[in-house]
Amino acid sequence: MNKEKVEKLEKIAKEDAILAPNLDVEKRKNLVPFGQKVAFGLGMFANQMFPAVLGIFMVVLVQDLGFPGWMWGILFFLPRVFDAITDPIMGYISDNTRSKFGRRRPYVFLGSLIIGIAFILMWQLYRENGVNYNFIYFLLFSFVFYLGLTIFSVPYVAMGYEMSSDFHERTSIMAVAQWIGQWAWVLAPWFWVIMYKKSLFPSADVATRTLAIGVGIVCMLFAMIPAIFLKSRSTVNENYAPLKLKAIGSSLKEIFSNFKEAFKIPQFVKLCVSTFFIFNAFNTIAAFSFFIIVYRLFNGDAGAAGIWPTLFGSLASLVTTFLVIPIVARMSRLLGKRKAFMVSQSISILGYLLLWFLFVPGKPYLFILALPFFSFGIGSLFTLMMSMTSDVMDLDELNSGKRREGVFGAIYWWMVKFGFAIAGLLSGVIMSVVGFDASASVQPEHAITGLRIFYSGVPILGTSIALLLMRKYDLTEELANEVRAELERRHALKADAEKKIT
Repeated sequence: MNKEKVEKLEKIAKEDAILAPNLDVEKRKNLVPFGQKVAFGLGMFANQMFPAVLGIFMVVLVQDLGFPGWMWGILFFLPRVFDAITDPIMGYISDNTRSKFGRRRPYVFLGSLIIGIAFILMWQLYRENGVNYNFIYFLLFSFVFYLGLTIFSVPYVAMGYEMSSDFHERTSIMAVAQWIGQWAWVLAPWFWVIMYKKSLFPSADVATRTLAIGVGIVCMLFAMIPAIFLKSRSTVNENYAPLKLKAIGSSLKEIFSNFKEAFKIPQFVKLCVSTFFIFNAFNTIAAFSFFIIVYRLFNGDAGAAGIWPTLFGSLASLVTTFLVIPIVARMSRLLGKRKAFMVSQSISILGYLLLWFLFVPGKPYLFILALPFFSFGIGSLFTLMMSMTSDVMDLDELNSGKRREGVFGAIYWWMVKFGFAIAGLLSGVIMSVVGFDASASVQPEHAITGLRIFYSGVPILGTSIALLLMRKYDLTEELANEVRAELERRHALKADAEKKIT
C-alpha cells in the first residue's frame, strides 16, 4: 500500500467521529465463542484426514494390487490437475451464491456427503477384477472424490476467513482449527501398522476396503459440523454476479479477472509464494524419512525398523499439536504475525540441520530430539498464513469493494496443491539422481547419503527463500486495524443510507 493511502487511513481512523464510540463494541462483536472455533476446527480434521489417509492407502495400489508406476503417476497427477481447475471456479460460485443459509453452508454440507461416499466407493478394489478394471474404476471415483473435496473445502476455508475481522482473533481461529486438524497426521501413520497386521487383515487391500468405510463415514460427519453449527446470514437479496448457464462466459472472464486482481496485491503474492516454497520443499522430502530410517538406521531391515517410521510422523504431529501451535499463536499476539513467521521458520531450519546429525545408525531415539525444532516449519505455516490471508482480504475489499474469501482462499490453496504436485515429481527425480532403487533390499551408501543431503538441504533452501520474501511484508497489525476501521466506516455509512431510503 502506498504512503498516501496509509496517511489517509490514519487520518480517518483518528478523526472519524462516527467510529470512536463503536470501536470497543466492534471488537467484542468480533470475538468468536470457543465452541464456534471448535466447530470450524472439526471440519479441518476431515479436511486433513482425507489426504493423510489417501497418501497411505495409495501405496497399496502398487504394492498389493500390482499397478505399474505409470498408472500410479496418472492417478496421482490427473485428479489433482482437475482439482486445481475446479477450485477457483468453486470459489467464484461460493462468493456469488444467493441463499437463505448463506453462501458457504449449503456447499460444505453437499461436499461432505460427496467426499464421504466417494472415498468409500473409491477403495472397493478387488484383485480378481484385474489391474486395468481397477485402474479405470479408481480413476473415475478419484474425479468424483476431488470434485466433492472442492465443493467442500473451498467454501469451508472461506467460512473461517469470515468468522472474525479482528487481527488477533483470526490467528486464534486458525490455531484452534490447525490444532484439531493436526490430529489427522498424528493418527494417520498408524494405519501402516493396522493395514499390515496379519491378525487383523489377511492383506492390505482387504484392509483398505474395510478401513475406508470407517474413515469415510467418520470424516463425512466431521465435515458436516461447520455447515450445521456455524451461523451464516442470508444472502438472498445480495447484489452478486448471476450464476446462470447463459452467464458462463462472463463468469469465466470474471474468474480470470479475480486471479489478476489478487496477484496485484503484493502482500498476497508473498503469502502464496512463500507457502509454495515451504510446503513444496517439505513434501518433496517427506517420503524420504521412511527410507532414511530403514536404510540408514536399520541397514535396510524394515522388520527391525518396526514402528520407528510411524513414530517419526506421529510424534512430529504431536509436537506440532501440543507445542508448536500454542507457541506460535502466543508469538503472533506478542510479536505480530510476520515476526512470528520469521522466528518459527528460522527454528525449523535448525531442526532440519539437527536431523543431519541425529540420524545415527542403531540409535533411532536420537532423531526425537530434532522433532520440536523440525515441527515449527509446517506446524506454524497454515496457522499464520491463513490468518494473514484474512487480513489481505480486508485490503482487497478496501480497493475493490468486494468480499472474495472464496476466490482468494481457492487461489491460495491452488498454490498449495500445485506445490504438492510438483513435490511428487521432484521426489522421483531426486531418488533417480542419488541412485536409490526402491526394489533393492540393500542401497549403496552414496544413495542414502544423497537422500540425507536433499532431506536437509531442500527444505532449508525453500524456507530461506520464503524468509527473504517475507522480510518486508508490511501488512502489520496497525495497518490492518486502520484498514478495518475504514471498512467499518464505509459499512456504517452504507447502513445509514439504506435506512434513510427505507
